[in-house]
Amino acid sequence: MKIYINRQPRFGPWGGGAKTINRLAELFLSKGHTVVYSLQENIDVIFCFDPRPNAFGENIDHMYAYRKANPKTKIIQRVGDLGTHSKPHLTDLVKYCLDRSDYFIFPSQWSKEWIGFKGENCDVIDNAPMEIFYDNRNTNLQLGDQVRVVTHHWSTNPKKGFDMYQKFEEWCKNKNISFHYIGQLPAGVEFSNRTKPISAEELSKELPKYDIYLTASEEEAGANHVLEAMAAGLPVVYRKSGGSIHNYCNYYGEGYSEFEGMVEEINKVIKNYSTSKQRVLEYTNTNDLVVSEYHRIVEKVHEN
Repeated sequence: MKIYINRQPRFGPWGGGAKTINRLAELFLSKGHTVVYSLQENIDVIFCFDPRPNAFGENIDHMYAYRKANPKTKIIQRVGDLGTHSKPHLTDLVKYCLDRSDYFIFPSQWSKEWIGFKGENCDVIDNAPMEIFYDNRNTNLQLGDQVRVVTHHWSTNPKKGFDMYQKFEEWCKNKNISFHYIGQLPAGVEFSNRTKPISAEELSKELPKYDIYLTASEEEAGANHVLEAMAAGLPVVYRKSGGSIHNYCNYYGEGYSEFEGMVEEINKVIKNYSTSKQRVLEYTNTNDLVVSEYHRIVEKVHEN
């Protein structure tokens, strides 16, 4: 089978989507398929990872034109970013695709419902972390004298919740709780304890050094940062308006709505740390399992 993926592998401190593309390409190749990254002759399945233009300027309309000229070619649309983080053009583009592609993959139930998809030609496959995040998993059921809270984001979009993190850092002063931020920051935002973006390998060793994971991000279609935290063994305190984050974390952490609720849930996890920890250690999903599901869907769609 000849499969076109409209995004190329990338390496380094990129988000979870890039890591999934890498593994997907590796799996397709290991199964004997041909993988290409530009539209060319004899493509059997188009796997659209993102409907926006790629490095070759090919967008979803080019893919639809290709299928019109090659009716046997199938288009699978993985819905990743819904444009909820200040990208209304992307929201419109995803909606434009909903009745034009052959099959859809949603990264969360929330994303499917939010975009208003009503068809049956789809699967909801929750995102999952790379296996490396389990390698140094923190399994300690007891807290030390200093409670270490962490978060990480590679995006600087305001919906990541930087205002909430700033309030939390201020709240932590003169308490036995510390806050550490890993990732990029928007202009004008600083934290006392901050690490710049690091590779997945470095992050998999860094996250387990902490006790609790905090996220204030909202309306995430498929939030990878909380999945990496859970794989690292950290109970998650998350914003209920986080979209997929609620789908992913409602069993493995505690949700809040406002800052006061954030503080209450942090204290709740601290008070019941052993119970919270044991629960999150039940989380075992992996990116390899997700990518295997993608491969299953590609073969199913190709055969039908």
